Amino acid sequence: MLLTNAWDHNERGEAVAKFGLDANDFEKRHELVVSDFERGKLDLEGYLNRTVFYDYRPFTREAFQQFMFSRSQPNREALALARGLAASGRVFMATINNESTELNMFRIRQYQLREIFQLFVSSCYVGLRKPELNIYQLALNLTQRPPDECCFIDDRPENLEPAQQLGMHCIRMQRVSQLREELNKLGVQDA
Repeated sequence: MLLTNAWDHNERGEAVAKFGLDANDFEKRHELVVSDFERGKLDLEGYLNRTVFYDYRPFTREAFQQFMFSRSQPNREALALARGLAASGRVFMATINNESTELNMFRIRQYQLREIFQLFVSSCYVGLRKPELNIYQLALNLTQRPPDECCFIDDRPENLEPAQQLGMHCIRMQRVSQLREELNKLGVQDA
């Protein structure tokens, strides 16, 4: 949405190809630890020990980590929209995301996301992940906003469903122009 996915199946597929990993073995190992990794129960070193560096590799841990971080790229148009909304001062901006601690911190710093969001409900800190209903409820509790005053935006339908169940407005983002139109219908405009 604002950034490319940090470490989703496409990004992992690119890593498999670049570093010559066995795709099936890597995905199997990833699935065994991803929940702990994104919930902050396993750090990046532990994740890499379990998925990549359990055996000798002809590349360094640093090279692999650098590649992982490089997969985070900005959606400049979406970032501009979010910055405009934040600058307007008319909306409270919060985010719910599934990310490991190290990738989360890198992305927040690299793309100055603290300038946009007043609250980060990140899986690595709260021990919950989308689409678990409790992470959305936690976000509502932390923002002290009623659901009908909130709009949850995501590109995946399965992540929108719990927010809808709680009574939030929901927008499935497909393009920035479409998102802007749907926000305008809700009376939300950027600066």
